[in-house]
Amino acid sequence: MSENKDLVLQTFRALVESADRKFARVRDVPAYGRVSQNHFFHKVFKAYTRLWKYQQENRGKLVQCGLKRWEIGEIASRIGQLYFGQYMRTSECRFLVEAYVFYEAILSRRYFEGSEASTKDLGVRSKELRFYARFLLVSVILNRTEMVKHLMDRFVALVDDCKSNFRETNFREWKLVVQEIVRFTKVDKGFSFRPMRYCATFDTHRASLPYVARFHAKRVLKFQDALLTSYHRNEVKFAEVTLDIYRMIQCLEWEPSGTFYQKHIFKPNENGGSIDHSGASGIIDMNLTADMTDPTIPPNPRKATLYRPSVTHVIAVMATICEELPPDSVVLVYLSAAGKAGHNNVSQMENSGGSSKYSKHKALSQTSQGQNSGTSESHNNGKKELGCYDNYMWFGPKGNSGSNNLYPGDLIPFTRKPLFLIIDSDNSHAFKVLHGAERGETAALFLSPLRPIFKNPSDVNSNNGSQFTFFLTAPLSAFCQMIGLFPSEADTDVYNEAENIIAVAFSEWEIILCSSTIMDLVWAQVISDPFLRRLILRFIFCRSVISYFCPPEESEQYLPLCLPNLPSSVAPTSEAVRSLVVQLAMHFDVADSFHFTET
Repeated sequence: MSENKDLVLQTFRALVESADRKFARVRDVPAYGRVSQNHFFHKVFKAYTRLWKYQQENRGKLVQCGLKRWEIGEIASRIGQLYFGQYMRTSECRFLVEAYVFYEAILSRRYFEGSEASTKDLGVRSKELRFYARFLLVSVILNRTEMVKHLMDRFVALVDDCKSNFRETNFREWKLVVQEIVRFTKVDKGFSFRPMRYCATFDTHRASLPYVARFHAKRVLKFQDALLTSYHRNEVKFAEVTLDIYRMIQCLEWEPSGTFYQKHIFKPNENGGSIDHSGASGIIDMNLTADMTDPTIPPNPRKATLYRPSVTHVIAVMATICEELPPDSVVLVYLSAAGKAGHNNVSQMENSGGSSKYSKHKALSQTSQGQNSGTSESHNNGKKELGCYDNYMWFGPKGNSGSNNLYPGDLIPFTRKPLFLIIDSDNSHAFKVLHGAERGETAALFLSPLRPIFKNPSDVNSNNGSQFTFFLTAPLSAFCQMIGLFPSEADTDVYNEAENIIAVAFSEWEIILCSSTIMDLVWAQVISDPFLRRLILRFIFCRSVISYFCPPEESEQYLPLCLPNLPSSVAPTSEAVRSLVVQLAMHFDVADSFHFTET
C-alpha cells in the first residue's frame, strides 16, 4: 500500500515537472504576429489538464503523502496565467474569462490560506503575492470593480503581514506594486459612465445604421490587427499595462452583451453552499466558461501591446505584423511618447508653442544626424521626403541617444500596407511629413495636439494619461476633465443625458459621412469597421470641442490634426458639429468657458 502511494506521488511530481517545462516554453513565445502558435498552447494545456485530473482522481492518496493545498493553488494559478498569456496574444475574451474563473476559484477555496506552517514559508507567501497581483490585473481588464476592491484590500493586508513576519526580507518591490494598483484605480474614479469597450447598446445608432449598412466604398479594408505602445516617464501603470494602453485595449474590444453584461458578483461560496477547506480539494470545472462567452459578437482585433519598448523592437513588431497582414486589411498603430529626450508627455503644459520646439528638435537632430542629409531627401513617386529625419519621438530612459529616436521616416517602409496611425506626442505634428511620402498606401493619420488644455490645470494630475487618448476612448469623461467637472453618483442622470446628446450627434455624423461623395478613399475604406468608425467620430468630437475651448490665437498647438482631411461637412464650424458643442456646454452650464462668438 505504501509503495502504491509512493508511485502516485512520484507520478504527480513528474507530471508537475513536465507541465512546468512546457509552461516555460510557451511563456517565451512572442506575443505578436499571426503565425499560429496554437501547437505550443495545446501541448501545455494538455499537460496541465492531465495534471489536474490526476490530482483530482488521486487526491486522497496525495494528501496522505503530504500534498499541500497551496500546491493545488499553484497549479490553478499557472493555468490562469496560461490563459491570460493566450488572451494577450489573441485578444480573445474567452481566454481572459477562463483566467478569471481559475483565479476566482483559487480565492474562494482559499488554497493559499492553509496551515500555519505555510503562512511562515516565504516561498509560499511569494506565490500568494504573485497570485493576487495577476488576479488584480485580470479583474482590472475585465472591469470587475467590486472584485478589484476586494483584492486590493486582501493584497495590502498580505503585504503588511509579510513585512511583519519576514522582517529580514525586503518587500520594496511588492510595496511598489501596491502603490501602482492604488494609483491606477484612483485615476478613473468617478469617470466611468459607460463601458469603454464597443457596446452594441450604446455605440450602435439605430437612425444611422441603414446608412452604414448601405455604404460601400470602391475598396473596403478589414481591421484585424493593432500595435499599441507608449513610453513616458512616470506614467500611470499596473504591471506592464500603462493607463493609455489600457484605455486603447478597452476601446478596441467588444463588450459582451446579454446576461454577460450583468456584472459578476463575488461570492466566497460555490453553488450557494459551504465549502470544506479542511482537505486539499481541487475541484475546478475547467469548462466553466462555456456559459460565460458571448457567441453573438465578432472576434476582437488582435492587439500587440508593447511596454516601454526600444525603437528597434517597435520596428521589428511592425514589420512582423505588416508581413503577415491578410489581403485587404488595415493595421492600427498607436504610438505614444514624448518628443525629445527626457521630456515628459504632460510637461508640455509648461512649454510655449510648437514652433520653438521644432527648432530645438531640429538643432538636436542636426547634431546627431549631420551625415544623414543625403538620406532625408529621397524620391517617392516624384515627391521629396523632406524633414522625415529632422524630428522624432523618444522611446528611452533619460539621456539623448539617437538609437532611442523614432523618426517619421522610420515608418515610411510600412506604408506599403494600409496603416491607421495614431501619434500621441508633444511632437506629433512632425509626423505630418508622412502624408505624401508613403510607399504605396496612403496612411490615415491622427496627430494629437502639441499640448493638452484644461480649465483648471492645477486640478489635473500631470501623469494621469494623455488627454487626446482619453478623448478617443472615453469622450464624455475627457470633456468633463477638460472643463473641470468631477462626476459623482448623485449626477448620474445628468451624465446619462449628456451621453444621449453625444449619441444623437454621432448618429447624425455617421449619416453625413456615409452620404458624402467627397470623402477621401483613405477614410471611406475603413469607415465600415465599427471600431475605426467610432475612433473617427470621437476624433471629430475632440477636435470640435477643443477648437471652441482653446484661445483662437493659440489653436495651432491645441488642436489635433487628421490627414487626409475629413469632409468639411464634419469640420468644427459646420452646424452639425458646432451644435453638439453648444448643447453640451449649455447642458453643463459652462458655455462661458467656450469661444462660440469668435468663430
